[in-house]
Amino acid sequence: MKEIEIKMTYREYPDLHDLPEDEQMLVSEAVAAASGAYAPYSRFMVGAAMLFNDGSVIRGANVENAAYPSGSCAEKTVLSYAISNYPGKKSVAIAIAALSGGKLTREPVPPCGNCRQMLLEEEKRQGSEIKVILTGKDKIIELKNCESLMPLHFTKSNLES
Repeated sequence: MKEIEIKMTYREYPDLHDLPEDEQMLVSEAVAAASGAYAPYSRFMVGAAMLFNDGSVIRGANVENAAYPSGSCAEKTVLSYAISNYPGKKSVAIAIAALSGGKLTREPVPPCGNCRQMLLEEEKRQGSEIKVILTGKDKIIELKNCESLMPLHFTKSNLES
């Protein structure tokens, strides 16, 4: 038997202004995206903003549906939009923010398992890391890459016999 330890390291910032300027802008875009979410059932509005290697930014928001669970998470929305409309661009960072009661949540909100897998798969597909910035009122968490969200992940190699 082997015992293996997995460690995760992330940066925690107490204030938005402690981030580099481009990351501050990305967080602001994620908050703006959250304000446009369609969440009439949960009233939990999530936004994601993705930064490409050329400096351009796109946004996505969660979209709920009465036929639960057929809605879409903000991360899934922005990632699908990026792949569909900008196939030649590489994503370098994603910021995620959530609003509850019209206000930024106190704690940063991490992606669900499905979105973690999708982000990780995109990181592997494009062959370069995507920084993850999780935003809350009390702190901001910055992860080096999507793999940090899910160290024991499922990949195409798991499908091989």
